[in-house]
Amino acid sequence: MTTITTTALTTPRKRVEELAGARIGVFQRGYRDDESNAVAALARLRRGAGQKPESLPDLWALVDTSPLHVPADNARELSEPELERAENALHTALTLWALHQQSRRDTGMHERGGRGKPRGVGAAVRRMMKPDEIDDSLRKRLVRAGTAPDLSTLAQRLRDIVLLLRREQFPLDYALLAGQLYTWQWPDGPDRVRREWGRSFHAWQGEKPGDVRQPGGSGSADE
Repeated sequence: MTTITTTALTTPRKRVEELAGARIGVFQRGYRDDESNAVAALARLRRGAGQKPESLPDLWALVDTSPLHVPADNARELSEPELERAENALHTALTLWALHQQSRRDTGMHERGGRGKPRGVGAAVRRMMKPDEIDDSLRKRLVRAGTAPDLSTLAQRLRDIVLLLRREQFPLDYALLAGQLYTWQWPDGPDRVRREWGRSFHAWQGEKPGDVRQPGGSGSADE
C-alpha cells in the first residue's frame, strides 16, 4: 500500500509576509545600530509613505521583490496579478514602517505579534486608548482606514495612524500588515482584512506589568 504525503504550498500572502519581515528586519537592525546605509535607506523609504510605488522608482532597489519572481520551495510561481499586488503591499508596508521608525533608535517599531501579544493594526489602535475606555476619535480613525475605497487611500489613512503610534512608541507587526495589504487588493479582501483588524482590536487585553507603556508615555525599553 502506498502512502501519499501532501505538503501544503506556501501561499502568496505568506511569501509577502516573510519577505516584508526579512527586509524590514535588516533595515531595522542597521538603523538601530546607526549604520549609515540603513539610516540613508530609512530616509528614502519614509518619503514614499502614502505614495504609489510606480511614482518612486528610486525605491525599487530598497523594496526588492526579486525573490517573489523565483519559485520557492513549497511555493508555486506567482501570476502577474499576484506579483503586482505583492509589490504594492511590500512598498506600502516598508514605507510606513520607515515613517514609524524615524528617530526611534532605542526601540524597533516592527515587532512580530503572537498569541497573547497582538501587534496588528486593531490592537495597536486599542493600545493607544486608556484601559477600559474607548476613545471615539481613535476608533473612527480605524474605521476610516477600514472603509478606504482603494489601496492608495488606505495607505494615506494608515499613515495618520502610524504617526500616532510613533508618538506613543508602540510597535506594529509590519509583516502581518504587508500580508493584509496584499489581501486587501483582491475581491472580498477588504472585508477579510476588516475582520482581522476587528479581532486584533478585541484581542488587546494589556500586557504583563513592566512590559506595558501607557499611552503618552516616554519609556524606551524594547517592546
